[in-house]
Amino acid sequence: MNQSSASRHAVVIGGSLIGLLAAAVLAEHATVTVIEADVLPEGPAPRRGLPQARHTHLLWSGGARAFERILPGITDDWTAAGALRRSLPTDLATMTAQGWISRCGEKQFNISCSRDLLDSVVRARVTGLDGVRVLQRSRVRGLEGTAARITGVRVDTPDERNRTVDADLVIDASGRGSRATAWLGALGVNGIRRSEVDSGLVYATRIFEAPAGAHAAGFPIVNVQSDPRVPVPGRTATIVPVEDGRWQATLSGTRGGEPTGDPDLFVPFAKGLRDPIVGELLEGRKPLTDVAVTRGNANRRVFFEKAELPDGFFAVGDAVATFNPLYGQGMSVAAQGLLAVRELLRAKGLGHPGIGRAAQRALTPRVSTAWELATTQDIRYPGATGMEPRPGAGLLDAYVGRLMTGATTDEVLTAALFDVITMSDAPTHWLRPSVLWHVLRASDRGASPVPPLTAGERAVGGLPPAAGPADPAAGTADPADPADPVDPLGQGR
Repeated sequence: MNQSSASRHAVVIGGSLIGLLAAAVLAEHATVTVIEADVLPEGPAPRRGLPQARHTHLLWSGGARAFERILPGITDDWTAAGALRRSLPTDLATMTAQGWISRCGEKQFNISCSRDLLDSVVRARVTGLDGVRVLQRSRVRGLEGTAARITGVRVDTPDERNRTVDADLVIDASGRGSRATAWLGALGVNGIRRSEVDSGLVYATRIFEAPAGAHAAGFPIVNVQSDPRVPVPGRTATIVPVEDGRWQATLSGTRGGEPTGDPDLFVPFAKGLRDPIVGELLEGRKPLTDVAVTRGNANRRVFFEKAELPDGFFAVGDAVATFNPLYGQGMSVAAQGLLAVRELLRAKGLGHPGIGRAAQRALTPRVSTAWELATTQDIRYPGATGMEPRPGAGLLDAYVGRLMTGATTDEVLTAALFDVITMSDAPTHWLRPSVLWHVLRASDRGASPVPPLTAGERAVGGLPPAAGPADPAAGTADPADPADPVDPLGQGR
């Protein structure tokens, strides 16, 4: 931070993961005050304002790379703290709507750990930056300024009520409960459009003790997805190996098929899905926690970018859009958006006229992409409410369905699938000629009819040998030659 930057001041509302990442971006250009209503924990511990942290959180490679560019070395910090870097689809046994995906060589990756660990590592890095301070147990009551220009915030701190904190730029990272539209309305900025698609999703999560040898064996993430083409409630189950030799198991169900908090029904719910593998792996395992249940997981979006926002303000993260957590988009979307904001600030500077509105527009492409991916699926479930599919959506759905069918056997399409779902490339990647050619030839001939776990993994998980092939394509691109895995697209992109 140079001398002219030191004279500028930015406020971030919310000390969440994304609020702190925003502070890291802004710290290049200004001193930064993060205003947080809770007491931030030391180390990987629960935060009162983040109840959803109890559920599975996977940081996709597209998002992890954005974090890494903003906070160099953060991936090593995560893994040093106990997080697992998992190759995709090598370390993943997933049943999509079209079938089991082959566990071929690495195309993308994710970071697997508890949300508490993920946040704590970022929190330690950002709060240690020069020029960043955190006001804890402090709550923003409103924005200072006019409909043309925001000049700061009004805050209740432990020592003073209605204190004014001046700022050249205010960023709202206060999450799903953001009151930004009300604050802006008080200044005369009204008519900010909202949208919602609600499938009635309910999440239930429980931590289990992993079986002996599971960590040493690199036991994969195991996931059974729903099939939105079938007019029944969508239900899913996932096991994610996390730090300290634990399995984090999350169930989900849309309206009419919701899981409950009853611990006796947790494993039976998982066994009742399209494939019972998750329930079978959990059966007899020692639970380490109660069942945590979260409702109200609708996709919600606030179209700040379409409003005449005052200068000196923008919103980020869940304050802009929340997505069905099943798709794991939230953290990656926000991090990629903040990376775009960083490039904008480096090009124009924090004091440039209209920088807040420009930052809001810079975030929008990432938000819009994730919004389309999430809502076009969720609206298809029985009882879902919200927008209707756009004209022509059926044709696109058919194309994507064929691509996903091919991804069960064709490594090029497997790579294309993971490039997009990990937010490493835009969905337009699926329409490139090199991908289109493979989609036209797509087939599920030769796809594994059973979960693609190796014989060793089944033994570690306490499962009997597979009824089909002894090692159903696990870790290989060609089931006919399990000793020669193929990865034509390269490692660790």
